[in-house]
Amino acid sequence: MRQKIEMAVVVAALIVVGITPCLLVAQDLPAISLEDQLKAQYTLVKMGSNSGGDAIVAEGTVLVIKKDGILSVPYGDRPVATKYQDGTVRSPSASVMAARGSLAGRVGKQQTPRLFQVGERVYPSKIAVNLPKDQVTIGVIACDSCNNVSPATFYKADVVFQFLKGALATTSLSQVEDTIAELLNIDDSPSDQGVGQGGNVNGADNGNANANASADANDQPQVANPGAGAGQPQQQAPPPEPQQIEKGQTPDQVRAVLGQPDKIVNFGSKQIFIYKDLKVTFLNGKLSDVQ
Repeated sequence: MRQKIEMAVVVAALIVVGITPCLLVAQDLPAISLEDQLKAQYTLVKMGSNSGGDAIVAEGTVLVIKKDGILSVPYGDRPVATKYQDGTVRSPSASVMAARGSLAGRVGKQQTPRLFQVGERVYPSKIAVNLPKDQVTIGVIACDSCNNVSPATFYKADVVFQFLKGALATTSLSQVEDTIAELLNIDDSPSDQGVGQGGNVNGADNGNANANASADANDQPQVANPGAGAGQPQQQAPPPEPQQIEKGQTPDQVRAVLGQPDKIVNFGSKQIFIYKDLKVTFLNGKLSDVQ
């Protein structure tokens, strides 16, 4: 009996020894910060330059402005933050802007700020979380190609989302995203620009193919007996249109075009299909970005 008790004690000790390192490892794992989680949800635009000046190196997540009042400035200027709190956009006061304009005038620089309009599209350029101040700041840059603006202006703005005192630390990621979406909503509408251009190009190709086929048919010698169908030249069928994926499609629709991905990464409402030379990102079950 004593031997059985001693054996049970030894087994229990081994179990405790085996579990303890796992608990220590779990405790040592760093928690993912709210800022990192937001950066995983919103792809930041990357800016650079070329021979023409400022340029976009890599596009970011396209956001649609839902409310008026976001004050933007030229790309080379320092933006004045627009605050969003309790569903209200609070633009910088006229006195603040007058002071900025006076200071810019002293250094020989003229500012031309403008308000972003509802429906304009922008890229996120930075995300910063300040828990002590209960603030989430998102910098945005105009998506001029989305807004059909040429030449590009790259107007930019900073938006500060102000939460209740002491609330941000306990606010979930989805709640923060919902607040952001009240003002800057992710554009999940299908992109008709690529479709239109692609349709025109394919239509022109098909028209050329048909014209060439007709010309080839006319060049063929006439058959003496038109009743004999075997002697008539056959017109060449137009080439099939290339398959394409579009913003707003579901994962199943993308699989139907590209096939099964090599890898699938799930991160809450965000899902990424990884192919050999392509990365397709879905947000809330709809295609939002391709890299």
